[in-house]
Amino acid sequence: MSTHSASTPRITQAMILAAGKGTRLRPLTLTTPKPLVAVGGQPLIVWHIKALKTAGVTDITINSSWLADKLIAAIGDGSDYGVRIHWSVEETPLETAGGIAYALRSGKLQPAPFILINGDVWSDYDLTELTQYELADGQQAHLLMTANPEHNPQGDFAIDNGYAVFETQKEGEAPITACKYTFAGISVVAPSLVADVAEDEIAALAPLLKQAMSKRQVSAEVLQADWVDVGTAQRLADINDKLAQQGASNHPGRPAC
Repeated sequence: MSTHSASTPRITQAMILAAGKGTRLRPLTLTTPKPLVAVGGQPLIVWHIKALKTAGVTDITINSSWLADKLIAAIGDGSDYGVRIHWSVEETPLETAGGIAYALRSGKLQPAPFILINGDVWSDYDLTELTQYELADGQQAHLLMTANPEHNPQGDFAIDNGYAVFETQKEGEAPITACKYTFAGISVVAPSLVADVAEDEIAALAPLLKQAMSKRQVSAEVLQADWVDVGTAQRLADINDKLAQQGASNHPGRPAC
């Protein structure tokens, strides 16, 4: 497993997953693409674009489907933000893994490791650290985890000696006692993770991650930054209230489990 180092190759491309309908935010998202929902006075997706630019990532692929024309018209080619945006438009939403595979096949995303960000999360995490992350041979992904929010109290994955673990106990082995965390929707991914996704296949990323985890091919660390899944009207209101009261630069990091 590789470590963060200023001497490791920099990751200079990213993909933002932004093709979902945002059904939990309806009726707002019936007419507004979820990535354009305002957080702290600017579209949620702009937070990601600016954070990537600050970290030195200037090639950004964004997949889109629902209200794609509105999203593309609002964000454009990225020149307003000092980046190059490559739009991967899916006529039929292909889910997370399907969307990544489609972007790779179409050349919108280059066949090299990339930072992957879920378009419906917000965080003040400094992405510069991830640009210095180097995946080891055979390693498929590196995930950022966060303390479990109220809406996901059981968490998603545990961390065992730096590896992300889905099954906390294997037959004949003692259970892993580490607590579970919630996947923050921020990661470094190898294109090989979606190599078996068929052309135009609708496929989710979670099963592929779990399969890779079973082979010790996914590492993980705890996110030391504020994080919100902006998935409901209430959580959207909460993060906007918080930003208004504290300012985006003053959020405390979340405690480790």
